[in-house]
Amino acid sequence: MSALWKVIRHVDELRHYYIGVALCSILMAVTALASPFLLQGATDHVVRRLQGQPAPMSVVIWFAVAILVAELANALLSNIGGYLGDVMSMRMRAILSSRYYAKLLRLPQRYFDNNLSGAIIARLTRSITELSSFMQMLSNNFLPMIITLVAALAVTAFYYWPLAVLLIAVFPIYTWLTALTSERWQRYEKQKNEHVDLAGGMFAEVVAQMRVVKSFVAQRRELDRFDAEYDQTVALTRPQSRWWHRMDTLRRTALALIFFLINVVILWQTMTGRFSLGTMVLLVQLVGMAKGPVTGMSFLVDSTQRALAGSRDYFAVLDEADEPGASLQAVTPTSTLPPPVPGAPAVEFRDVSFGYDDEPNVLEEITFSVAPGERIALVGESGGGKSTIVNLLMGLFPPRQGTIHLFGEPHIEHGLDVLRREVGVVFQDASLFSGTIEDNIRYGAPWASDEQVRAVAKRANAAEFIERFPDGYETVIGERGLKLSGGQKQRIAVARAMLKDAPVLVLDEATSALDTRSERLVQQGLEALMVDRTSIIIAHRLSTIASVERIITIQQGRIDEIGTPAELAASGGIYAQLLALQESGSKQDRKRLQSYDILR
Repeated sequence: MSALWKVIRHVDELRHYYIGVALCSILMAVTALASPFLLQGATDHVVRRLQGQPAPMSVVIWFAVAILVAELANALLSNIGGYLGDVMSMRMRAILSSRYYAKLLRLPQRYFDNNLSGAIIARLTRSITELSSFMQMLSNNFLPMIITLVAALAVTAFYYWPLAVLLIAVFPIYTWLTALTSERWQRYEKQKNEHVDLAGGMFAEVVAQMRVVKSFVAQRRELDRFDAEYDQTVALTRPQSRWWHRMDTLRRTALALIFFLINVVILWQTMTGRFSLGTMVLLVQLVGMAKGPVTGMSFLVDSTQRALAGSRDYFAVLDEADEPGASLQAVTPTSTLPPPVPGAPAVEFRDVSFGYDDEPNVLEEITFSVAPGERIALVGESGGGKSTIVNLLMGLFPPRQGTIHLFGEPHIEHGLDVLRREVGVVFQDASLFSGTIEDNIRYGAPWASDEQVRAVAKRANAAEFIERFPDGYETVIGERGLKLSGGQKQRIAVARAMLKDAPVLVLDEATSALDTRSERLVQQGLEALMVDRTSIIIAHRLSTIASVERIITIQQGRIDEIGTPAELAASGGIYAQLLALQESGSKQDRKRLQSYDILR
């Protein structure tokens, strides 16, 4: 239960709801206990009347009225407590979801590379739903029952302590049998959750890539993969459920025997004259109140087990280490970047080596610098480690060795948020969001005016096609911009980078997937974007790097050559080979050329 207390402490701002629910539960216990006492008095009064003793009829009516008032008060308190429990549960869900999301936003890129996005989402939905549903059930049902149970035990002990001892004996026996059940049940549940999360990950991935699935007629295969994960959960549920219900039968048998003894004691003591008929009715009702929570503990334990499993998954994510320097500080129009060190390069890699997780290095001793306003290109074979350079520059991964400097200072000296404000990126995949065109252009500068949005759209050669839409800049483009062509998406991405106005620009194969006309339009926008900006160009076609001042060639994770296009064209290295292959018309050379790109 310590994990659940951890959840309660984690959302301590709901403590006034906890107090309200607890007070309602206590008052509900008082009103619930009032009815047995009133019924005891009414029963004894009726017995006296039947025995010929003085007992006015009106007193019975007043007992009935008092029972009615107690029941109505109990109903009112139950609904007030239920309302507080419902609101508390939903607020808890909102808070837990927000903190989970905030944690994800602070996690390093490695976490997302190693986990299916759909599994991350499924874990959020499952764990938080189980936790909030458990708290709602506990506050609305079981907490009032437990408080009523404690009060019933106290009253029973007052009348006849052996009865209370028998009732109390139920709990250690039940707890011991439950402990025997719990460990194995939890193991099964953990395995089931892994399969459910994986199935959820597959589902989300297929929905996002439905065009690819249909194009390759892979619907049956994807459904079979999905079904296989749930088949595993069914296979695990069978032994889990057999174990649970076998142990539950044992628990209920033990409870039935104890309650049999309790009933025998009550009836026996009534027959011997120790209890009056009214006291017998009172004790029978109190035992019934105690029996309800005890027999309902199977459901409570089942819900508790699921909530415990959910809390462990939830806190496992929260316990992941944040990426160094991560924060959720909002960027504002007044946010300023640190001043550059006079005379320092805009970008500088000093003896940088890097490898993913425990794998060998993909970069070895990378050293180069880019002057402010300079344009460079990175060239090399696919898989040569070039995209990793951009990942390191963006602070998505820390280098294993060496340092990276931006404008003369270590590139995370002022935090990752400041670093990433200094670098603008246009990816090969435009990576747009659902929403309007205007929202996407404003993504890096949400405070920008309408005039600024339209100005950058015009410079990016996007204004013409945007204004042809009936809703113009308010056009909703769908998930990942699916309603736009590749060239249109890229021009919006260029406009977005223009509006961000970062001093360093990375063009990550920004035109490689476009047709010739779209490439020309996007390239014009990119040329406007690169003006007075330090630019690292990553392109699939050599024509897109014609304007660079220097080229850096990368081979097998190491820098091979650095020089101007003219120098490298005559050096006989990778760039010279690419030029020769491009000029060749042979099929074999064209195939060899496809194995090269500029930053992959």
